[in-house]
Amino acid sequence: MKRVMIIAAVCFSAFTSIAFSYTSKERFTDDKKKFASLLGDKTASAQGQRMADSIYSGLHLDSLGLSHDAFFEAYKGYQFMLNKNMLKKPELLTICDLSQSSTHKRLYVLNLKTGEVLFNTYVSHGKNSGSEFATTFSNLNSSHKSSLGFMVTGETYSGKAGFSMRLDGIEKGINNNVRMRDVVMHGSWYVNSNRADEGQAMGRSYGCPAVPYAEHKDIINAIKDGSCFYIYHTDSWYHHSSQVLNADFSWPALQPALAENAPAAPVTTVAAKS
Repeated sequence: MKRVMIIAAVCFSAFTSIAFSYTSKERFTDDKKKFASLLGDKTASAQGQRMADSIYSGLHLDSLGLSHDAFFEAYKGYQFMLNKNMLKKPELLTICDLSQSSTHKRLYVLNLKTGEVLFNTYVSHGKNSGSEFATTFSNLNSSHKSSLGFMVTGETYSGKAGFSMRLDGIEKGINNNVRMRDVVMHGSWYVNSNRADEGQAMGRSYGCPAVPYAEHKDIINAIKDGSCFYIYHTDSWYHHSSQVLNADFSWPALQPALAENAPAAPVTTVAAKS
């Protein structure tokens, strides 16, 4: 219980932290196991590194298979979306790590306010993105590929795949067509632990991040209606093109009252770099 309280305290501190910024040129490597310099000011930079590292370590994300790179990029984009007032649920961050094998539990739903990993489970990628590993991505309709980048979770509905959740991509030219493409989160019988235990790749979707049918309602109900959803990959084109990852901005200072009461702005898109 004491350890859980400490983790929650660290994450809540980060959630309500003072503002700091990150320059995209200052990156980090998994080999060195440390984060990028977040500010030219040494004091603020050290504080930012400790804060991000504390969240990552406190949630034991390394043991769950999520790399520093994936977490830090997701956390930066999450801060960007907070800065733009895009999130109605600012405590939640979902990371879909498509750099991992589909046989791994590569979906992570984090509550950064309470310091909890709410869900860690399997998730599919688009059938034309690859077999066991996703290697190619698209923003085009009928591509049947996954899209990368930052999105806002939308409303729920009942469709051909049952209870589902819409997504709105915020990165123009990268994922802003996901709603039009009907790329949604839904449950699926072809995504499950039995396939993973047998060493089989998960079944693939038409681009949707489908999750195990036994968990999909709980996951969707937790993250729907305005939380940050990030689909990660090491893809070099995305990292060069993303205006979110390459943005230079002040990370917001969020107080609990602001997090709970501030209205979210309409979803907007950010153009990809040429």
